[in-house]
Amino acid sequence: MIERRLGPVVGLGTYATFDDDASVAEGVVAGALAAGSTVFDSSPMYGGAEASLGQALRARRAEATVATKIWAQSVEEGRSQYAAQQRFFDRVEIEQIHNLVAWQEQLRWLLEEREAGRIDSIGVTHYSAGRFGELEEALRTGHFDTVQVPLNPSERECEERILPLAEELGIAVIVMRPLGGTGAPLLRRPPTAAELEPLRPFGVETWPQALLAWCLADPRVDLVIPATSRPERARENAGAGSISMFGPEQRRLVERLAGA
Repeated sequence: MIERRLGPVVGLGTYATFDDDASVAEGVVAGALAAGSTVFDSSPMYGGAEASLGQALRARRAEATVATKIWAQSVEEGRSQYAAQQRFFDRVEIEQIHNLVAWQEQLRWLLEEREAGRIDSIGVTHYSAGRFGELEEALRTGHFDTVQVPLNPSERECEERILPLAEELGIAVIVMRPLGGTGAPLLRRPPTAAELEPLRPFGVETWPQALLAWCLADPRVDLVIPATSRPERARENAGAGSISMFGPEQRRLVERLAGA
């Protein structure tokens, strides 16, 4: 798989897939690792996903990078979430402030944790383009190593300001919702095999792979984190990380097939 600043370019998200089902998590994590994915993204917001992910990684923790989040209005609650994450994962490589919640307050103690070497990187996320102004403000502090935003052929607002700013500041970009968000709306009416045929010389076998490759064709993107509850889908998605780089013509084809 192609690697960029955060490692292999296709990771695994856990939103609305793992919950409290450790057996599902174990199968999906095993499939992802076997296919070369190493970055696993989660959050306290995702119910029992962190605990399930931690259990699934227990015997293979050294092979994985954990990117989870603090989602708390108070520093006390944030520190409590962090303590739980240390129990789940032993340590957190990428600790993100989820949806800018109390980001200035949480950032102060996270900087101390990074300085002490207990976390490697600090990130910040938001799903809504309406909050990108504040997200830009956070990035301009110079304290963040990663930023996570949505990007897919139907959701491209981050291309206007966030991706250029991340490039300017040297911040690694993690893409959420590469398949279109909850319920994967871009997958509901997949193109026919004939419509995908022009992409097959690049290594595309499925429509999800085409969408992931579309994201990764932007060199500013370091990592995509599609979520799934099926091990075979995790392996299939990971295959997008080995697809030959799309040019403008291939990206336009994916956009047209997506109805964007």
